[in-house]
Amino acid sequence: MSKQGKIGVTSENIFPVIKKFLYSEHDIFLRELVSNAVDASQKLRALASAGEFKGELGDLKVSISFDADAKTITVSDRGIGMTAEEVEKYINQIAFSGAEEFLDKYKDDKVAIIGHFGLGFYSSFMVSSRVEIQSLSYREGAEPIHWSCEGNPEYILEKGSRTERGTDIILHIDSESEEFLSKDRLSTLLNKYCKFLPVPIVFGKKQEWKDGAYVDTDEDNQINDVHPAWTKKPSELKDEDYISFYHQLYPQTFEEPLFWIHLNVDYPFNLTGILYFPKVKNQMELQRNKIQLYANQVFVTEDVEGIVPEYLTLLHGVIDSPDIPLNVSRSYLQSDAQVKKISNHISKKVADRLDELFRNERSLFEEKWESLKIFVQYGMLSDEKFYDRAVKFDLVTDIDGKHFTLDEYRTLTEGEQTDKEGQLVWLYTNDRNSQYTAIERAKAKGYSVLLLDGPLDVHAVSQLEQKLEKTRFVRVDSDSIDKLIAKDEQRAVSLSDVEQKALKALFEGRLPREEKRNYSVSLEALGADADAVLITQGEFMRRMQEMARLQPGMNFYGELPEGYNVVLNTEHPLIQRLLASEKEVVEPKLSTLRAELQEQSELVEAARTVQSAKKPEEVSVAEREELDALTSKQAELEGKISEEIKKFGSEELLVGQLVDLALLGNGLLSGEALAAFIRRSQQLL
Repeated sequence: MSKQGKIGVTSENIFPVIKKFLYSEHDIFLRELVSNAVDASQKLRALASAGEFKGELGDLKVSISFDADAKTITVSDRGIGMTAEEVEKYINQIAFSGAEEFLDKYKDDKVAIIGHFGLGFYSSFMVSSRVEIQSLSYREGAEPIHWSCEGNPEYILEKGSRTERGTDIILHIDSESEEFLSKDRLSTLLNKYCKFLPVPIVFGKKQEWKDGAYVDTDEDNQINDVHPAWTKKPSELKDEDYISFYHQLYPQTFEEPLFWIHLNVDYPFNLTGILYFPKVKNQMELQRNKIQLYANQVFVTEDVEGIVPEYLTLLHGVIDSPDIPLNVSRSYLQSDAQVKKISNHISKKVADRLDELFRNERSLFEEKWESLKIFVQYGMLSDEKFYDRAVKFDLVTDIDGKHFTLDEYRTLTEGEQTDKEGQLVWLYTNDRNSQYTAIERAKAKGYSVLLLDGPLDVHAVSQLEQKLEKTRFVRVDSDSIDKLIAKDEQRAVSLSDVEQKALKALFEGRLPREEKRNYSVSLEALGADADAVLITQGEFMRRMQEMARLQPGMNFYGELPEGYNVVLNTEHPLIQRLLASEKEVVEPKLSTLRAELQEQSELVEAARTVQSAKKPEEVSVAEREELDALTSKQAELEGKISEEIKKFGSEELLVGQLVDLALLGNGLLSGEALAAFIRRSQQLL
């Protein structure tokens, strides 16, 4: 038997297309060839079970070998083999029309396309200048065949030399792919693609240390686990089995997982797998793409976005499903009805497992909350259904480390922390050290303070404010304590306009001038026992800036300078002392300017009164220009007065000390300014 012919393709350039299209993923040839060999072995086992094959199954292992000198890689199996007619049908006829159209349509999905289109075998031409097949069918009386092709539509089919049932695929590696003629390279690929195939995969012999070197033993080096944990029933596994499998998946991970979820569904879709919640020592360690996708124990990809909800890509583990369409673009994948069902099922199983742990082992749940929190928050933020399931076990933690559900915390705080408008105010800190003073003020009032220092907390509180009735979150340093949770009308500042402006100018001369920070001065009557000066940062703008750091689309807020409010307590003795000092030292020098300002202000007021009695169109250009000139002169005089007071404030040690103390209490004093504060403090002592 000897035959020459052409492979049945509608496009002559099928082989260049294969090489071009799949070049960046060309190591996938090994997965495809080994998977084919496994399929052939499993088919023989199925035929034997059905009574259609009466012979001895023997050892159904798949062997991979290479010869660096001959530049060949061989994949051998003892499966069903092929007859000449089957080679004609399955190898020589590719059901394929329009190679270029195919290339354009699926150019974004290079990894999984081959097997789905029956091109698994032809992936071998990505790395080979010539491919041979030696095969002997299991059928009684079959003759061995030899097929050979050099990467073009021409092939040779003739009598082969194989004497045992099964198939050898021999790849003659081309000059551009000689990297694969390496034991380490092949071991890496086999471990990646074939670690859990259901038939033994053998690559060489096991080695032992002998006479100062590693030498081969007689024992086969089997690289795979044919019965991985996810293929077994949960009842067959103990905790140590799940933990052992976790380390088998991630040998470089020394931490044990928090817990796991065993997936085992056969209707209305097939889905098995184990998902692990990893222990998170710090939030920077979070990694996506740690879930491995398999199809009947054949590794496909670690990119499972679209197959599992986005927030669950932070989990680790394995998903195995033959029902996930592997050959399509991600946009189609997400709209596929079966994939949606699988994704929803996984999400529900995760929520159910968390709920079960919370209800049955709350102390353990709280112990693991620091690591679980980011998964739960991410899920609640991105999936409404998950939010509805998770809201009952979502926890908040106070600064003493106590955990509460949202309902529990509402019950705890609604008596003391409801403001005069009926809004429940939940105070929080995201840095207990820098906000220590503000926390102590809140605690002195009997208020509870939450610790919200996670990467998603700022987004989570914004969501909860929308979901929870009459509830808002306020950072504990965002305002004076009486205004954080306003119970009564605020006391009015009992200073004249002149005194208020003077007091503001006094401190404005000592405030830092920084490119990325703006400081503004305000006055409040906080009582003699409250701090003389405190610095707050408005909740809304600060929160928008924090969100902008995590959300590129909010760059506008991220580029704005940070705004701080310097609050002067007009009822504090030190503030009153400074105001008295300003009146004594500065005001006598300002008497002439103040008299001029008084006269100018009266002129401005008179001009405005005249214009206000007229309709806008009746006011002449000359009148407008006159008012502009008067107000400009007024502003000039006010500026001169302010500058004199600022000069006094900049030289007054007590002003500088009070400002720096407030800055220090908010973690805003450092470098040269901190050194100057220390020197000044020593002088004052």
